Amino acid sequence: MRSSKDVKHYYSYIRGEIDEAAFRRIPAVASAFEHAATEARCLELGKSDEAGIDREIRATLKGQETWVLIGGPPCQAYSLAGRSRRANDKDFHKDEKHFLYKEYLRIIQVHKPTIFVMENVKGLLSSKHSGDPMFEKIIADLSSPVDGLEYEIRSFTKRGNSNSLEPVDYLIHSERYGIPQSRHRVILLGVRKGLGVPQHQLLEPVSKPVTVKQTIDDLPRIRSRLSRGDSLEAWRKAVLAAPAYVKGWRAENEAAMIDSMRTFAVAATSSSTGGAFIPREYRRPKKPTELQQWLHDQSLGGICQHEARSHMASDLARYLFAAAFAHSQGNSPRLDVFPFKLLPDHINVQFWSEAEAIPFKDRFRVQCRNEPATTVVAHIAKDGHYYIHYDPSQCRSLTVREAARLQTFPDNYFFAGNRTEQYTQIGNAVPPLLAHKLARIVRSLLNEMNRKKRKQASDRMHNKPMENIRHNVSLQVQVPLLAETD
Repeated sequence: MRSSKDVKHYYSYIRGEIDEAAFRRIPAVASAFEHAATEARCLELGKSDEAGIDREIRATLKGQETWVLIGGPPCQAYSLAGRSRRANDKDFHKDEKHFLYKEYLRIIQVHKPTIFVMENVKGLLSSKHSGDPMFEKIIADLSSPVDGLEYEIRSFTKRGNSNSLEPVDYLIHSERYGIPQSRHRVILLGVRKGLGVPQHQLLEPVSKPVTVKQTIDDLPRIRSRLSRGDSLEAWRKAVLAAPAYVKGWRAENEAAMIDSMRTFAVAATSSSTGGAFIPREYRRPKKPTELQQWLHDQSLGGICQHEARSHMASDLARYLFAAAFAHSQGNSPRLDVFPFKLLPDHINVQFWSEAEAIPFKDRFRVQCRNEPATTVVAHIAKDGHYYIHYDPSQCRSLTVREAARLQTFPDNYFFAGNRTEQYTQIGNAVPPLLAHKLARIVRSLLNEMNRKKRKQASDRMHNKPMENIRHNVSLQVQVPLLAETD
């Protein structure tokens, strides 16, 4: 948008006051979309024409030599989940995704960024190809992309470079830096040698992790939906029926769990299932936390994209049990402690007598209120089983807005597309607040470089007049001396 006054149109759109067609017809908005189309490119490294990609980069750089490259290769070949799924795949070592990082490397070789930031999953640290560690190979290639071009590979959390750092030193535990999520990612900071790039600041750890409750508890309370025949009456009937599934659990606390579930079921009185936009008066805390300052927007006038998913009645029972269990025990139950009647009808859990062999025991996972969330990944688009709300009386999985908050998207960030696409966008993202903190570190490096360049240029300018002065003084002294000698 050309000016801050035009932001009002954006707010009108995400509040549902105007539709997308009307939004796009506004001149300032149309201009902004035009600008975005020239700024962003939909190009896939490894598939799009390399010469075309290089032309786009050169056109953007316009001869600028100091610039930053940010990105990362696809993670499927390195992720622990992906490797687990393909454990018996004899051709996995041939998968070209192992070497897609070389497309990123090619950009470095050709365009020689001053600084690059590369992100990938934790599994990269233990990934191997034909028995060789992939991380060591990637570090070696990034350190010396081509003859005459070298980079220091630094960490955002520890001093040193690839000569002194251990692989684990490149791993960022997001929850240690104010992100309400235990998202662990490898992030490399590449600094080109020979340009005088100074030492950088490190990420500052917080004193206490930010919890799920601190992040989403102020959002409106809503109920889940029933996937078949939803109504408030039908939903309440399904929730009230849930405690009966625990009978025959044969656990010491069976009676206590049934009582707890009944109490929460009776308290499940919310009639709202949320909505695309929920108007509400904004109450700013007297001393907002860093995360609150980052998330909240008083101008928004409400909460957008906070709408409950639909669930089967049997899943409502599982959600109520799991959330009540987490409420009393402080941790999410695994399938091997689920009551038999609540086990899902899935091939992996058909044989309760072999519970110890059940893979993916955390198929139903509560996001516990007093801890950071588990990693929000794109799988959240498929179902909400890994992302159950900690409040048993709401009996549901997380909404788009709740997942977005755990990823630290500001409340005024609107996700386009259908709900599946919205969840996918959230799960595939780097937490924006973490990205902001990393960007500030990189910007401070560039600012320091510029200060050094300006100082060197200033010194040269000052040195030239001084040389002339010294030269002139020398002549003035020498001439009289010669005259006296004569």
